[in-house]
Amino acid sequence: MTGAGDPGQARAVVVGGGLAGVTAALRLADAGLAVTLVEGRPRLGGLAFSFTRGDLTVDNGQHVYLRCCTAYRWFLDRVEGTALAPLQDRLDVPVLDVAGDRPRLGRIRRNALPVPLHLAAGLARYPHLSLAERASVGRAALALRNLDLEDPALDEVDFATWLHRHGQSPRTVEALWDLVGVATLNATAEQSSLALAAKVFTTGLLTEPGAADIGWARVPLGELHDTLAAKALAAAGVRTELRTRVSDISRRPEGGWRVALDGESVEAETVVLAVAQREAHALLPDGALADPGRLLAIGTAPILNVHVVYDRKVLRRPFFAALGSPVQWVFDRTGTSGLTDGQYLALSQSAAQDDIELPVARLRERYLPELERLLPAARGAGVRDFFVTRERTATFAPAPGVGRLRPAARTDAPGLFLAGSWTATGWPATMEGAVRSGLNAAGAALTELGRPHGHPLGEAA
Repeated sequence: MTGAGDPGQARAVVVGGGLAGVTAALRLADAGLAVTLVEGRPRLGGLAFSFTRGDLTVDNGQHVYLRCCTAYRWFLDRVEGTALAPLQDRLDVPVLDVAGDRPRLGRIRRNALPVPLHLAAGLARYPHLSLAERASVGRAALALRNLDLEDPALDEVDFATWLHRHGQSPRTVEALWDLVGVATLNATAEQSSLALAAKVFTTGLLTEPGAADIGWARVPLGELHDTLAAKALAAAGVRTELRTRVSDISRRPEGGWRVALDGESVEAETVVLAVAQREAHALLPDGALADPGRLLAIGTAPILNVHVVYDRKVLRRPFFAALGSPVQWVFDRTGTSGLTDGQYLALSQSAAQDDIELPVARLRERYLPELERLLPAARGAGVRDFFVTRERTATFAPAPGVGRLRPAARTDAPGLFLAGSWTATGWPATMEGAVRSGLNAAGAALTELGRPHGHPLGEAA
């Protein structure tokens, strides 16, 4: 196996078939390269995938995106999946607090007024904070908006310290900043770099009125990230090799690279490593990075998803967030999963270090009573199925100082590039960050090859 395409056609190998790798492969193929995409799993999609459990089609975890996620929206367009993952008309997040004598419902919502007035009316009515706390949120938001996101000093400070300095009470952090931040950063404020937290909140809440409108797939993730992605890759001429492991990447004496996989090899001028940081470290040739050990210093954070199938409908909303409970976010997955009788709920539990290794029986004891506290209709309902999915290394940990560890797309070795949400995108570990990393790697590769290309987001790669 010596590669694909005409002998005179520039060749590329992309290692990894997650969102980053699929994005890089599509961009390189669109620019005229002969691309081979190699993925060890039997499917595409990385950590945003689906599987079957009996008659159900289950997503390994609940994934959402925002209107400001322009790269992921480009990806959906590119694989012809936009209609399958629509956005809210306007941000509206039901928030149920069960810390008091009885559950109390509030909402985080916006209107059509300009920023920052688009959130002012919703904040004024948010019942989970006092009047003084609501006023303090407005002052902190304005201070956050004035930060220079390019200032490297922001990466050395934790978000909780900054919030405390700007008058945010523990209750305000719990009921607003962490409510959003834990779900997007996979870390609490005290565990999060101010740089990454500021990126999330300023981009999502303080740029355009609709930036934080939420979108999610109304079909299984596998249909978007595997089925439609594979179709788009094939149409672009990408050769996709699944169930295939890369064992070595070495320089060719005459230039370019030789990628060894399953006893064969592929030769190419360009290689994109679009795998997790530890796997990338293991495959990096000598001299590719001045300090490859920094990849191993990038920590990871887990996400736990709890799946419950009831014998009847217990939730009327598509989703809600919870306060005063170990439950974080609950989504109705009934229609997506193919369930026709009863209701299937998925609990998305980010920053789940305390729960990730608990046995299923313990998790059942922990979460079923909480759902009954949150949802009175669940108290008399039968539980047909209860299971969990665990991603122990779901994301990189957005801890203070992580910014100086994240490498750029371009390495010190000509023709070798890195992609993955853990690379230096400026974003946390989201689907948006993964797609941006693929765009960055492909753009850097095409620039090095002297190929004219326009960035699909209208930005510098």
